[in-house]
Amino acid sequence: MKKAKGIFLILVLAFLYAPILILVVYSFTDATHIGAIRGFSFHNYVTLFTTPELTGMIVGTVVLALGAAAIATVLGTAGAIGAFYSRKRVGSMISTMNQVPVVNADVVTGFSICILLVVVFGVSKDTFVPLVAGHVTLCAPFVYLSVMPKLKQMDPSIYEAALDLGATPVTALRRVVIPQIASGIVSGFALAVTLSLDDYFIATYTKPATFDTISTYVVNATKGAQTEIKTALWALSTVTFAIVVIVVVVMNVRANRNQSGGGRTYEN
Repeated sequence: MKKAKGIFLILVLAFLYAPILILVVYSFTDATHIGAIRGFSFHNYVTLFTTPELTGMIVGTVVLALGAAAIATVLGTAGAIGAFYSRKRVGSMISTMNQVPVVNADVVTGFSICILLVVVFGVSKDTFVPLVAGHVTLCAPFVYLSVMPKLKQMDPSIYEAALDLGATPVTALRRVVIPQIASGIVSGFALAVTLSLDDYFIATYTKPATFDTISTYVVNATKGAQTEIKTALWALSTVTFAIVVIVVVVMNVRANRNQSGGGRTYEN
């Protein structure tokens, strides 16, 4: 039985990671299409980092992701804190409303944001306002879901004790609550960045015509771009995967160190 479980686990991992590893291998070759491996080369990476069209698209996508994630983190954290300290009925209503954007289709969210801002409020689609608003709407609920468990794990009497000792609500929030839920805020921000980088449908409906995110650019590139650009996207996928792996490893190592440190402190 254990052997069968091991084989099943290996098959699942192979199904998940084999396509990525194949793409990584081809990114270091001169191949023009998947199926014929040629000589080893850094040509795709040189093209990726020296082509203004590609570098501009990457920088724009990263700036968008960081900006939208920062706004979403503030809103999601504030919403979680507000719901946590509200009356039970109000908190339940906020939590229920937060679940709607999570389960809602991205196509619906993007199209709705476009109609609301462009048609109803008259915001020009040539600006980045609809795009940023769409990504914030996408990311904020997930920040809320990352922060809320940390609030529930926190001892509520600490905040009340700070108030009893003379701290103002703002001071108690800044010096007591925020440090207690900092790990959830950081996790929510990282998740928001990932969601923004990965989004395609919302960006398609809300972005200016002259701007492309990585997702929209990749989809459009597969329809008729030069072969050199297409193979450079293999390198982009490899770099993205490597960054994600590094970030996950670093976060897990830090979490393990914090847990070990906490355990030693407790024993002493």
